[in-house]
Amino acid sequence: MTTSTELAATLDRKPAKPETFPAMLMAWKGQIELALPKHLSADRMCRIALTCFRTTPKLGDCEPTSVFAAVIQAAQLGLEPGLNGRAYIIPYGTQATFVPGWKGLVELANRSGRASVWTGAVFEGDEFKWGNGSKPYVEHLPGDEFEPAKLTHAYAIGWVKGADWPVIEVWTRAKIEKHRDRYNKVGKRHYSFEHIEMYARKVVLLQVLKYLPSTPELEAAIILNDQAEIGQQRITLDDAIKGEYAPVPDEPAAAQPSPSAESSLSPAEAAATGGGLSVEAAIIRINAMTDPEVLALWADDLPQEIKQDEEFKAAYVARALALREGQSRKGRK
Repeated sequence: MTTSTELAATLDRKPAKPETFPAMLMAWKGQIELALPKHLSADRMCRIALTCFRTTPKLGDCEPTSVFAAVIQAAQLGLEPGLNGRAYIIPYGTQATFVPGWKGLVELANRSGRASVWTGAVFEGDEFKWGNGSKPYVEHLPGDEFEPAKLTHAYAIGWVKGADWPVIEVWTRAKIEKHRDRYNKVGKRHYSFEHIEMYARKVVLLQVLKYLPSTPELEAAIILNDQAEIGQQRITLDDAIKGEYAPVPDEPAAAQPSPSAESSLSPAEAAATGGGLSVEAAIIRINAMTDPEVLALWADDLPQEIKQDEEFKAAYVARALALREGQSRKGRK
C-alpha cells in the first residue's frame, strides 16, 4: 500500500473536481489505487462503491466529495464497503459517513496475528451460558430463531496469543439499547433501528478490542466509528486522501466518553493484559481527544517507551497546545 505522504503528493496532480460521485470515482480512480492495500484492486473498489451508491438512493443527496471521502477511508483500511458487512457508507443528511461493520473490525483485529476475536448474537430459544471470573467462558448453541425483535444478548470473545483465558463481554438487549440511546446523536436515522443485530455485535466487540493488541488501522476504524456515532465524523476529502483518520470538532467540546469506551482499559492496564499500544496508535488516540485535561491524564499513564518517543512527544505537544488555544478562544467569546 502506498504511504500517506506519497498519496497526499498526488493532490497536486488530480483533475478538477467532477460534480457527481460516479464521475468523480472514475476521474480519481488513481487516488483510490494509491490508497488500497495489495489484496484489493482499484477497479474492484470502484465497482463496489458504485454498487453502494446505486443501491442506496439517499447517497445521491449527499455531497459527492463526502461520498468519495468515505470510499477513500474504506480503501485506506482495506475494507470493502457494502460487501459482507465489512463496512458501510451511510447517508446522514447531505453528508456520507464511513461506518466500519463488526465483520470489518474482526478482520482488522485478526490481521495482526497477535490476537483473534469473534462476536455472536443470541436469540430467544438459543441455549446460552456464560461466566466471568478466573475462568471466563461462553457456550452458545443457536436455535432456529433469527428475527431481530427476538434478539436477547450479544457477546464477543477475544484471545490474545499466548494467553491462558479469553476476554469476554456479554450484554443484554436492554443494555445495548441503553448504550445506543446514550450516544446516538442522529435520532431515528441511526442504523441500529433497522439493523439491531449488526449494532449489537459491534458494540460488545468494541469493548473486547480495548483489551487486545492494537494496530494503527484498527485504532483508526474505532475512532471513525465513535465519531460517526456522535455525529462528528466530518472528514474532508483532503483528510481522507492524506490518511488523517481522526478529524475532530473545530471547537474543543466538553469531555465525554466515547461510544466504544464503556469498559475500556487505561494504557497501563492494556499493557498488563498483553494489549499495549504502538506509537502510531497512541498518536491516533491523542489526535482524537477534545479535552486537554483528559489528554494529560491519559498520556501520563502510557508506557515510558511511548512517552519518550520523539514522534509521540512532538504530536502530544502540538495537540495539547491546540486544545489549550481552543479553550482560550472559547473563553474570550
